[in-house]
Amino acid sequence: MKHIIRIFLIALCIPLQSCLISFKFNGASIDYTKTKSIAIADFPNNAALVHPPLANDLSEGIRDIYTKQTRLTVNRRGGDLELEGEITGYDLTPMAVSADSYSSETKLTLTVKVRFTNNVNPEESFEKTYSAYQNFDSSQLLNDVQDELCATMIKEIAENIYNDTVAKW
Repeated sequence: MKHIIRIFLIALCIPLQSCLISFKFNGASIDYTKTKSIAIADFPNNAALVHPPLANDLSEGIRDIYTKQTRLTVNRRGGDLELEGEITGYDLTPMAVSADSYSSETKLTLTVKVRFTNNVNPEESFEKTYSAYQNFDSSQLLNDVQDELCATMIKEIAENIYNDTVAKW
């Protein structure tokens, strides 16, 4: 009788183990049977103020988020999805004024124009401008803080582009 109960319990557990539900929390809503690749072109820096590594860092930051959070093949051209654009603004703006009439805080703003083409579902294609900013103390030199500030802004812009293109949030 004990053997029959054990066999029954084992037989009951086998189908339950094969019924596995998997959830991914990266937010992507991609039909991988139709969409297999994304082409991300280099984003040139067309802003008046130029930080030399910014164009490459932005392009790689955008490629990185798609590589890490999707199963899409990332190319520079010829994908089912295509991203291209340019840096249109890299601006410094004095913000808070101190008692001695000098700026005590400065805002660094990064603006990127993006063109997204969905060759699988053309109605999802768009052109949009993304912007991010970071404030820093005016007593600091821009050269001392801009790499860290740019990394934060690039991450924010890349996440926003990702959300608008494949996460559909």
